Amino acid sequence: MPASDRSLELVHAAAAAAADKLATDVMALDVSDQLFITDAFLLASAPNERQVRAIAEAVEEKLLPLGAKPVRREGEREGRWILLDFVDVVVHVQHVEEREYYALERLWKDCPLLELPQPATSDQQA
Repeated sequence: MPASDRSLELVHAAAAAAADKLATDVMALDVSDQLFITDAFLLASAPNERQVRAIAEAVEEKLLPLGAKPVRREGEREGRWILLDFVDVVVHVQHVEEREYYALERLWKDCPLLELPQPATSDQQA
């Protein structure tokens, strides 16, 4: 079963927020057929801890008016990999080095990519 309309709405809003904060390599994966706990992962990278935090904060602010608050938030203190669990969508904001090392997109390569709005998909440089 593909990601729900609600999940797509949250993914698009989160991707736009990440792009506004100059996140790089923004991509979304439909993990609904592999996991029963969430529909989608949004992955975004940043070159430093400060920007990782800024992106995560922007995502939270953008999703709040949509009625979405994270039920779980991890990694804020270190700022290298912040995970925001919105139930339908899990957002991973990673430092570039963590993104390369853990390679979540390779781990979940069997999951289809979700199309994102154009500004979110461009590989912006900080």
